[in-house]
Amino acid sequence: MPTTMRAVEITRPGGPEVLALTEQPVPQPMAGQILIEVAYAGVNRPDALQRAGAYAPPPSASPLPGLEAAGRVAAVGPGVSEWSVGDEVCALLPGGGYAEYVVTPAAHALPVPNGLGLKEAACLPETFFTVWTNVFERGGLKAGERFLVHGGSSGIGTTAIQLASAFGARVFATAGSAGKCAVCTELGAERAVNYRAEDFVEILRAEGGADLILDMVGGDYLPRNVRALADDGRLVQIAFLSGPKVELNFAQVMARRLTITGSTLRPQSDLAKARIATALRERVWPLIAAGRVAPVMDSEYPLSEAAAAHARIESSGHVGKIVLKVR
Repeated sequence: MPTTMRAVEITRPGGPEVLALTEQPVPQPMAGQILIEVAYAGVNRPDALQRAGAYAPPPSASPLPGLEAAGRVAAVGPGVSEWSVGDEVCALLPGGGYAEYVVTPAAHALPVPNGLGLKEAACLPETFFTVWTNVFERGGLKAGERFLVHGGSSGIGTTAIQLASAFGARVFATAGSAGKCAVCTELGAERAVNYRAEDFVEILRAEGGADLILDMVGGDYLPRNVRALADDGRLVQIAFLSGPKVELNFAQVMARRLTITGSTLRPQSDLAKARIATALRERVWPLIAAGRVAPVMDSEYPLSEAAAAHARIESSGHVGKIVLKVR
């Protein structure tokens, strides 16, 4: 086992150019943790927010970016019995994924699904944990309900469309071009709305309103989402790309019995994340193994080009997931 590793660090808050390839000590697994020799790391918008100084990691987490990775177990900490050295895993991480080695709670790792390689598996944890907990647990999506996801061509969006469709919901999505809308319908959306040319509020209201909306846009989408909901509908907020503040008439929320909620994944307890991992393994991993659900891949960059990967995700030109090839 080497004592040092290549890793990408955030040298200061700023744009993609502040990411630098450095040499760091290899972390050691503590009780209940595993050490993963990383093959691929997923790139996500929270990584870009952390780089910009807008999303601080928890005090106990690595300051290095990277919230998901796939690779092989290199070592196990005391008390770990479910994994052995050499097992191929993908895992949700508290941080530190942009590196050759990373530690994470053993309960946050999942086996690489049958039929997938490590590259594809690295795209699963962050988006699948987020979608499962927000759409199915917090949002309570049921078969036959009308579900709207904004940013349908993003990593979250492509995952949400597939899972909602697989569990029997009627799926609607928004995206910013005809090509991205086509991707959404190919993945299972019955209607994809080009938000640059159409009004999702009118379209959803014509269908009877959305029973559930998953939104990461925020800003002026908040009152529009309220109008697009059916009576007794639910809005789940997971990010604010257009800002968290807006004027909203809560009389509609009361009169129509609407529910507005939201969550972030990273600050949740280790136990909460372990429970999500168990649910995914039981309910979703069989769908992936059967080929009914799969990560949508956009692009791959070497670890040394993490800045280019961040520029790509912040351009919003991507469709699906971006990964860093570490080995």
